[in-house]
Amino acid sequence: MDKHPDKPARKPKHASLIQQGKTFTEADYSLQRLLGGMSVEKFLAEHWHKKPLLVRQALPDFGDWLNRDSLSELACQDNSEARLVQFKRGLCQLEYGPFEPEELSGLPKKNWSLLVSGVNHLLPQGDWLLHRFDFIPAARLDDLMVSFAPPGGGVGPHFDSYDVFLIQGQGRRRWEISAQDDLTVVEGAPLRILKEFRVDQSWELEPGDMLYLPPQLAHNGVALTDCMTWSVGFRAPKSDEIVGQFLTHLQDKLELPGMYADPELKRPKHVAEIPSAMLDWAEKTIRAAVRWDKAEIADFLGRYLSEPKAHVFFDPPERPKSLAAFSKAIRKHGVALDARSQMLFRGEAFFMNGERLEASPPLRAKLCDLADQRMLPPSKCEQEQCPELVGLLHLWYQAGYLFPAGLSPAGLSPVGLSPVGLSLAE
Repeated sequence: MDKHPDKPARKPKHASLIQQGKTFTEADYSLQRLLGGMSVEKFLAEHWHKKPLLVRQALPDFGDWLNRDSLSELACQDNSEARLVQFKRGLCQLEYGPFEPEELSGLPKKNWSLLVSGVNHLLPQGDWLLHRFDFIPAARLDDLMVSFAPPGGGVGPHFDSYDVFLIQGQGRRRWEISAQDDLTVVEGAPLRILKEFRVDQSWELEPGDMLYLPPQLAHNGVALTDCMTWSVGFRAPKSDEIVGQFLTHLQDKLELPGMYADPELKRPKHVAEIPSAMLDWAEKTIRAAVRWDKAEIADFLGRYLSEPKAHVFFDPPERPKSLAAFSKAIRKHGVALDARSQMLFRGEAFFMNGERLEASPPLRAKLCDLADQRMLPPSKCEQEQCPELVGLLHLWYQAGYLFPAGLSPAGLSPVGLSPVGLSLAE
């Protein structure tokens, strides 16, 4: 719900947010450098879900193009997820955006933190950074959050239920971690702030440094100067969430004829007792109706994991190209997924933003490339190679799910047509 219903909607103004003169290419950063010289296999075997990893100068000089003013501008947009955390008299206070500019410009000089989630949906450079981590399955990759904090700012000692890479942009921040088992949180606090926190180890991160933290590890980040932190987070569905959503998925597919009947009804001894015949009928009906196999679970998981978050909306082109014009454009420029699109597959089934598609063998190879790399170069967009591909891509283009590369939606300036799904150069 809008905090300021009487104010006109604030539209995205991406161009003014970018500090000029900063561009990023595959050649700037290597995957080996990102992980501190180790291979992906070594990182996954020794650190992922297991222990922290500090990498000095993992992304040197990255992030200079976004500062407090430009992040504040993002936090004032209606399409952003913004939070403001302040500590007053030892108590944590949490406010949700979108904010008014004067609310953010009038903040004190210390002890607060502004956080904007989903920056990968708002700025192409954010999307570029998020997909530097495509050595983790796309089904696990969540979003990029960027925070600004003046000296003393942070969100307090806490733990996350998911893996996170913390990249230092501008300024310096001290990170403290603890292997403590006691994860009791402060009762009534708006965030999961730990009641007790014992520092086992700490580091001061400089611009370009990166710290990986596994789930359930207590940690606390405190700004030492005005600083920006980029957080790459991962999705970890809870068991009850998955089961509940799967049952809803089954319910949506149920079409059962018939209803309970008892033509041989006898007068009951206890009028309030549930009849045995009704119980037997319900058991038989449910057992016959609620059945699933691994294929059904895969179908559910593909739809569920590719479903956009509730606040995400797509922008279909205002003046969509005809099929012929679209075909000509992608043969020249290629095609790229919108940053908000989530495309996954399992076997011959593909899932685009919650929708399922069965692909023929010729189409499957093309869609695999599109899902993995989040783009197709012009050489793979020839209609003669796969006639059904162009028609499908045009339908997704009309829905706002993808666009001809170089003709990005919503006024965004694309970072480039490098295949981000290939991660960084080894």
